[in-house]
Amino acid sequence: MRRLVNEFRASERRVCGLMGIPRMSYRYRCRRDDSALRERLLALAREKPRFGYRRLWVMLTSEERVNHKRVWRVYRDLGLSVKRTRRKRLQRALRPRPILTAPNQEWAVDFVSDVSAGGRRLRIFTVVDSYTRECLALEVDTSLPSRRVTRALAEIVDRRGAPVAIRSDNGPEVSSRHFLAWCIEKRIDAVHIQPGKPTQNAHIESFNGRLRDECLNVSWFWNLFDARAKIAAWREDYNSRRPHSALRYLTPEEFARRAASPSLPSNITRPALPQGFPDGSAVALAPAPALTQIRPREEGLI
Repeated sequence: MRRLVNEFRASERRVCGLMGIPRMSYRYRCRRDDSALRERLLALAREKPRFGYRRLWVMLTSEERVNHKRVWRVYRDLGLSVKRTRRKRLQRALRPRPILTAPNQEWAVDFVSDVSAGGRRLRIFTVVDSYTRECLALEVDTSLPSRRVTRALAEIVDRRGAPVAIRSDNGPEVSSRHFLAWCIEKRIDAVHIQPGKPTQNAHIESFNGRLRDECLNVSWFWNLFDARAKIAAWREDYNSRRPHSALRYLTPEEFARRAASPSLPSNITRPALPQGFPDGSAVALAPAPALTQIRPREEGLI
């Protein structure tokens, strides 16, 4: 306010009237000596540099009675405010979902946690083919670092070939240098969803919900080996005997067999990058399987 008076050469009466404050409040000058409080506050701030003014005020009140507003005023004048570092948040651009028309075009991966009877933490690495909904792997262990993840994926690649892309969240296991280098070596595009957007990897989130509801919540794991056996048995039942609503109530294995029928092309051209991503690369994908022509009511599937 004093700057306004000096800069615009206006009277105190006019400026106070415009600001809506009494002139007595503008002219008031505190005559209280805060030198002792300043010294004591500086000493406490040096001793506890990460304490805010309220904690310092509580420590001061144990020695003498002092108003918290006075402590705040002196604390602010001394420039002792604790500077908070803002957490750096990962930023990723949205990548449009490609239209899947054949197996091995995109795998979805994620992690699920559980506890054994002895209180030992178990981690489960889940891998699902986004087109056929097949569960390709359920790796169970107490720890699943990045090298263990790539080893499990390499076993699937040796068995059924490499996918075009692997979709995952931004966890340390799937965003490490080792994992990214392995994807480059295998010519697999590592697609990471945006932080806080699990719906961008909806296939694996839905599968994890079924795994939790139908296996983990109804099973009691005595140890790691018991957990591996029971989860492997559930995976076999899921792939071969559980009807999937998104597949018109076919099992994932039956749907995969129909997708790979002789009437369809047996080989799928796998480019360096998948279709539908911003790099504009051209991709030759196999045509959609003939399953789209099946009428569930006529086949007796519903």
